[in-house]
Amino acid sequence: MYQQRYLITGGSGFIGTALIKQLLLENNEVTVLTRNEVKTAKHFATLIDAEREEYQTKNKVKTIASLDEINPDQSFDVIINLAGQGIADKRWNDAIKQQLIDSRIKTTQALYEYIKEATVKPDVFISGSALGYYGITETDDAIDEEGGSNGATDDSFSSHLCQLWEAEAKNIEALGIRTCYLRTGIVLGKNGGALAKMLPPFKMALGGPIGNGKQWMSWIHLEDIVGLIRFAINNESISGPINGTAPEPVTNKNFTKTLGKTLRRPAIFPMPAFVVKLLFGQMGEELLLAGKQIVPKKMTQAGFQFKYSRLENALKDILA
Repeated sequence: MYQQRYLITGGSGFIGTALIKQLLLENNEVTVLTRNEVKTAKHFATLIDAEREEYQTKNKVKTIASLDEINPDQSFDVIINLAGQGIADKRWNDAIKQQLIDSRIKTTQALYEYIKEATVKPDVFISGSALGYYGITETDDAIDEEGGSNGATDDSFSSHLCQLWEAEAKNIEALGIRTCYLRTGIVLGKNGGALAKMLPPFKMALGGPIGNGKQWMSWIHLEDIVGLIRFAINNESISGPINGTAPEPVTNKNFTKTLGKTLRRPAIFPMPAFVVKLLFGQMGEELLLAGKQIVPKKMTQAGFQFKYSRLENALKDILA
């Protein structure tokens, strides 16, 4: 017998894959909305085959290319929207920025139209977002879900993007659906995510701080972001913005020092700010040279227990 029925967008991504693995282990029913059904189905079939002993053979991921494929009498307990083109995949220009906006807004709009017409509506909607919401204005203040004393947003593109995304999701909340806006930090895990891009230079002893190294890095272990999502789903008192970060953010300088120590490699080769701007443009300025100290106040107050609160412990687990 199923536990819950899930509809997930962005399911084959780094977070989505880890989340769905856990949901299948608990015998939940999972449907993934994807642009490429064949590729996504193969992705999960390969994943399940590789860990067959952990899964019941009947646990499969159903894939759909359009919400129109959902039967009228079918319903979902939970809808999770993680869809969106990777914000750091390409150097930003006007066309890429529009793609980043469209990939988030159009999927959210489609989910709104589906939920609005659904006979049986979901109990909860988890809407993807990011720490970019809080902008890039420099501050060392700790910022919780209420935005902090220096205000919540600014006119940076990353903040604008998240504001648009969350505003679209508010239409779903207006339907009477409990909605959580998951403002995800830097997710650290094995075989993917931000860490996979950082490791090569560090393993060759060529890593180091970016810019002056004073910018904050609000990170979270992949296992904890999955646990946090499931905790929010199962606790009816939780709604609104959720900071998907560990309780102890670090500066970029401390992050690189800790990563180098974990790898037993020096981390003494900085990447100057002018090089970042030259190579990555606005994307580098907003994503690499800026960062705020974001804390998960709402989740800690609700009783969520982080398995990896300290960066050193998280990196030791991932790189073991």
